[in-house]
Amino acid sequence: MKKYNPKIHNRKSIRLKGYDYTQVGLYFVTICVQNRECLFGNIKNGKLELNEAGRMIEKWYFELESKFPDIRCEVHVVMPNHFHCIIRNVGGAVGADLRVCPNPNNGPTDGLTPTDGLTHRSVRTGTSLSRVVQWFKTMTTNEYIRNVKINNWQRFNGKLWQRNYWEHIIRNEKSYLNISNYILNNPIKWDEDKFNSGMKH
Repeated sequence: MKKYNPKIHNRKSIRLKGYDYTQVGLYFVTICVQNRECLFGNIKNGKLELNEAGRMIEKWYFELESKFPDIRCEVHVVMPNHFHCIIRNVGGAVGADLRVCPNPNNGPTDGLTPTDGLTHRSVRTGTSLSRVVQWFKTMTTNEYIRNVKINNWQRFNGKLWQRNYWEHIIRNEKSYLNISNYILNNPIKWDEDKFNSGMKH
């Protein structure tokens, strides 16, 4: 299987111009801690050890389904200084074909900068991805701040999360499987991870 390369070093805007992010589909999302501080736990011998803050992040991820009835939480991982997940937007109905597929004239891409010329299997819309991510950031930040005051969690400078986030529109089953494997294998690949700034944990 070809190794999935998220190209997450690209700091420019990676929103697809003209794409409707309220649209039914699957999205690979990455959110990073400000300054890549390791606040959510450690990785030892390829095994993830979340602290209380990391478990809090995981809890709020699953709360997305309660807040947004059209959102489903798929595979995810809380890493020491970032968070990967696949978010499914089901729109107003359940049971339809939810894939977002490329125009046959434009092949699918593996990076975070999708091609233009998309065609979609459904025109139903739901909650925008940006609104989902913003709510998640707000809830996790508020609870983290409360625990800094009450339980002496490690302080952060300025903001908990970086301002932006990365997303990739998942266009087909092969892409979904590749990205799912990438997410699940993140802990054992920590030594090679772009987000690991050479820190020893």
